[in-house]
Amino acid sequence: MPILFHSTNGQAPAVNLREALLQGLAPDRGLYLPDQFPKFTPEEIAALAGLPYHEIAFRVLSKYAGGVISNDALAAICRDAYNFDVPLERVYDRVHVMRLDRGPTASFKDFAALLMARLFGRFLRESGQRATILTATSGDTGSAVAHAFHNVPGIRVIVLFPFTEVSVSQRKLMTTLTGNVRTVAIDGKFDDCQAMVKRAFADPELKHIPLSSANSINIGRLLPQSVYYFYAASRLAEPGGPMVFSIPSGNFGDMMGAVVARQMGLPVRKLIVPVNDNDAFPRFLASGHYEKVVPSRNSVSNAMNVGHPSNLVRLVAIYGGQMDETGRIHRQPDLAAMRRDLFSSSVSDDRTRATIKEVWNQYQLLLEPHGAVAWRGFLDWQEHESLGGLPAVILETANPAKFPEEIERMMGWSPDVPPAMEATNKMPEDFDRMAVDYEKFREYLIRGHTA
Repeated sequence: MPILFHSTNGQAPAVNLREALLQGLAPDRGLYLPDQFPKFTPEEIAALAGLPYHEIAFRVLSKYAGGVISNDALAAICRDAYNFDVPLERVYDRVHVMRLDRGPTASFKDFAALLMARLFGRFLRESGQRATILTATSGDTGSAVAHAFHNVPGIRVIVLFPFTEVSVSQRKLMTTLTGNVRTVAIDGKFDDCQAMVKRAFADPELKHIPLSSANSINIGRLLPQSVYYFYAASRLAEPGGPMVFSIPSGNFGDMMGAVVARQMGLPVRKLIVPVNDNDAFPRFLASGHYEKVVPSRNSVSNAMNVGHPSNLVRLVAIYGGQMDETGRIHRQPDLAAMRRDLFSSSVSDDRTRATIKEVWNQYQLLLEPHGAVAWRGFLDWQEHESLGGLPAVILETANPAKFPEEIERMMGWSPDVPPAMEATNKMPEDFDRMAVDYEKFREYLIRGHTA
């Protein structure tokens, strides 16, 4: 039987993967989760060792795709999407950095966006439908989505971003695209952008526009992001042995990919989920009381400037609780289990910058701000628990060249720029600008749909 997906708000019918992907947000404004997580046996996990990345992706994702897409078609999509390296660099002992910055926009967001674009395109061709992909970004999602969906027939892409909180390099990776892609600079915070997107999905005046999302509110983001945890374990863990991962966290989609992998049977000793100054989650984990950060705080690790992470509703649901999209907890999760499985700390800008310098001086390893948050969070965890000889992976989620001003200010030199980014830096930008005004944004969507 195909796996069905239910809403975390519990007021919408269950749907299959195709419908969950195309809808993005459930009609009751909840987020989709599978009714059950398909399991990998220890033997199946051991069999991943040595397989290429695209084959591991196929084996993980095929467990959700039965009845929706054929194995041959899914295998071809994975092979086409994942044609770049995923380096695991040993730093010391059994501690590694997993570089997720080798895709077309030098960000971990490429892993999900590339697969989503291919699935969207296929599903829309089969049905003869069209769709508008509406996405908010705090840094890297927008460029990854814009590039992956660029010129996909039947799809219009609109990306909202906070004008003052993305780097120039991040901005140019999306604002230099034309055709079916439009970017909108919002004079506000990421949370403002995200709130406008969510409101549009629930707006009855926009029912005639087929909206979907490529943010991590879409289950299509989380499932592909679960793959690289299986990949890392296949290279580094003993057969059936546990791992430790440190994941820089903003909207908590990347962290939820790891939770999905663990729910599928991947042995994980600890998930370390450090945040920047937007510290709602570590405070919740410590106290059991959830309080959003309003407004969100602007930090050097800008892709993590999220005052209310959307994916907390999924995490709370997996641990037996219920949280709605506003952050209100209707049923408390099992906090003891969450504290057993997860560790989170808040990493200030001062500590982030100090970590970049320290890691370079000690290991000649250049981290960008998000990877530095992950590294410092890993060290914070080790003040409480011992790694005990287990393999650990620290995620580097973007290329340092996306933050040249910050790196040059700290290090006195600029990082090498990947060819794709170098090309966009020389291209003209074309984007719209708007205040935090939902009514005007609604008019913008309607006008673009009829144009």
